[in-house]
Amino acid sequence: MVYKGSMRVAIETLGTRGDVQPYIALAMGLMARGHQVQLAAPVQFTDMAAENGVPFADLPGEFLALLDTREARAAIAGGEGFSAGFKLLKHVRPLMMRLLDEEWRAVSSFQPDVLVYHPKSFGSPDMAAALGVPHVLASPVPGFTPTQEFPSPMLPFVSLGPFNRMSHALAIKGARLLFAKELKEWRANTLRLSRKSVRKPAAGTLYAYSPAVLPTPSDWGPDVLVTGYWFLNSPDWQPDEALESFLRAGSPPVYFGFGSMPGIAPSAMTDMILEALEMTGKRGLLTGGGGAIGEVHASSRAFFLSSAPHDRLLPRASSAIHHGGAGTTAASLRAGLPTQIIPFFGDQPFWGRRVAALGAGPAPLARKTLSAAGLAKALAAMDAPQMRARAAELSTALARERGVEAAIEFLERLSVAPR
Repeated sequence: MVYKGSMRVAIETLGTRGDVQPYIALAMGLMARGHQVQLAAPVQFTDMAAENGVPFADLPGEFLALLDTREARAAIAGGEGFSAGFKLLKHVRPLMMRLLDEEWRAVSSFQPDVLVYHPKSFGSPDMAAALGVPHVLASPVPGFTPTQEFPSPMLPFVSLGPFNRMSHALAIKGARLLFAKELKEWRANTLRLSRKSVRKPAAGTLYAYSPAVLPTPSDWGPDVLVTGYWFLNSPDWQPDEALESFLRAGSPPVYFGFGSMPGIAPSAMTDMILEALEMTGKRGLLTGGGGAIGEVHASSRAFFLSSAPHDRLLPRASSAIHHGGAGTTAASLRAGLPTQIIPFFGDQPFWGRRVAALGAGPAPLARKTLSAAGLAKALAAMDAPQMRARAAELSTALARERGVEAAIEFLERLSVAPR
């Protein structure tokens, strides 16, 4: 059945830029198809939403600001996977009730037909229940649908064998268990849901990554769709005169960037990068982002910029070294770049292993033991013709996908299906 109406779609997301940018792309696609949209995300992304014409409801920004505190940097420096998050729980818990209330304010005032939500917005299923509308989980990372084919991306294991399926319970139920007391109070006092009211399961699940990067597990049902990436393009961006001059002055540079990751030891990281470039005779583009790389004086060898859209900058690079966030990994593979991942935490080690397994980059490098010699070795490895050919093949595969369109068609089918 073909959908001919107009949906009201509330999109809830929390986190860093990589947790917000794909949902802006989805919102723009929905609006272009004639649907009404409201995106709720941290207040820090107000301008990004406005620049792309997306109706926006701002949520408290304290969670995002927490990443840049001394304690958060120490927690991230001390562990990978989900351990950093546990160390910050005492700071997160006091903020939770205000965040839940603000999310409810935004959603209830919009009165959506369907609620699409990032896994970090774990109150969304309860809000959907209070409104009597379906909810759809949408994630740039797998791990919220049990499978036997790989363990939860939040765990530092290549495989747990027969326990792979069980490991996904951590991601699926973890946040709701950690904040069970707060959720119980909020459900009763704010949403007016009785204790006996049962949350319905998600009406569907969308995964905003490419099946060419991670094939869809055979044990997932038709209510789960791996759509392909949701890319947000920046066609109007142009490099300034200084950057354009650097790009034209020599061979394509290596891209270095660690996204929103905080500055743990930015001077040491920068010195290692510059030394590795000198050792290999390569040129580098160093992006500051969240502060993990420090500013350097421009030279024929290196150029520093605070940020730039990946879709415009990466095609002019020769290879990429980054933290392995889902969005940055998607961008470097889309650009056909051999990719070296240096994970900080969360799902980043998972994407590092995937890139290496695909032959599009070396094995992930451990940040704690990183050295200029190790970086130089990675730079040399990414020049291998076979690795460059594999990265180019993946770029071609990603270019054929239409992730946003596939997600919208899924939501439209859901709206006409009997409930």
